[in-house]
Amino acid sequence: MKKLYMIGGTMGVGKTAVCQLLKKQLNHCVFLDGDWCWDMHPFEVNEETKQMVLANIKFLLNSFIQCSVYENIIFCWVMHEQSIIDELLSAIETANCEVKVISLICREESLRERLQKDVDQGIREPEIIQRSIQRLDGYKTLNTIKLDVSDISASMAAKQIASL
Repeated sequence: MKKLYMIGGTMGVGKTAVCQLLKKQLNHCVFLDGDWCWDMHPFEVNEETKQMVLANIKFLLNSFIQCSVYENIIFCWVMHEQSIIDELLSAIETANCEVKVISLICREESLRERLQKDVDQGIREPEIIQRSIQRLDGYKTLNTIKLDVSDISASMAAKQIASL
């Protein structure tokens, strides 16, 4: 049976870093970062682009599930609302998959430090810090496995997810 890991979390919590490491720990594994499905300039979020990114994600995840080469599929994206998770799960062919839906969470000060490093390096804009912090509490209400990454490395988080 295939495994589908759906890993959510607010911006800057470490989703991509954890997933890149997790990919190397799992055999016959493919990784999709939802952000790749709408990497555009300028970044424009509206109903049309939201529907487009969801369609892209659904198509790619179903393609990975149908491909006999892959045993493990990792998908990460912000997924800050239960409705996003539910919509994706309702459109993905999971009959032959064990699905693990995980939210990476952390303390506010840990998130602030991580994002500030990115801002200092020019990777992110300063306003991302407050936007990301505002979403933190919402992850507590989601129907997901919670993994607090405040005090652990991305490598340790990947190991914990692999053991689920």
